[in-house]
Amino acid sequence: MVTGGVGEGDSYGGYRTRLVEVLQRKGVRNLAVLHAIRMVPRHLFVPESVRHRAYDDAALPIGSRQTISQPFVQARYLELIGLTGKEKVLEVGTGSGYQTALLALLASMVFSVERVPQLAQSARAALTAAGIRNVTVLVGDGTLGWRPFAPYDAILVSAASPEVPAPLVEQLAVGGRMVIPLGDKEAQILTLVERLEAGMRTSTIADVRFVPLVGEFGFPDE
Repeated sequence: MVTGGVGEGDSYGGYRTRLVEVLQRKGVRNLAVLHAIRMVPRHLFVPESVRHRAYDDAALPIGSRQTISQPFVQARYLELIGLTGKEKVLEVGTGSGYQTALLALLASMVFSVERVPQLAQSARAALTAAGIRNVTVLVGDGTLGWRPFAPYDAILVSAASPEVPAPLVEQLAVGGRMVIPLGDKEAQILTLVERLEAGMRTSTIADVRFVPLVGEFGFPDE
């Protein structure tokens, strides 16, 4: 999965430990998720201008009108998806690559799609710097998924969609789980989608606010 000692040999370990303590106080209980947050160097995934805030429990700008999500929200995502370490995961919206790195510690293989070439390039560089090896990043329309590697045991959508994109449903394995924010551009509800033998089951989790998911099965590009 990971080589080169992720999270080791830097001066940010204490900050990561404090972030984990903040998340625990907020109710995050999954030990594997907390361990991943303790190990992944979030400061490598944010611009230099906001690096001093890398371990705040806050969303931060990463350029191209995109953000790195609040760690608590990402931790909830990862708890909901319930990974065991054996899964093949599709991530829609690589962004900074930080959540991608967390997934890499929690799953077997991660396939991530990012529509903004500059973000995909910087995410690849950050993932390499962090010692992540079990991730592949594609530049493309994430609402179409990544069909050649389907089906996926889990799908995480890191942007807001007006509805669940049909191609993602098709690429989710039976028994698989998808987490996606559903709503308009101003406010959404974090939703868990489970694919069953007989269809789909959805559960609403919490009110959230994400950047729009742009693509053929999302919002139009403006």
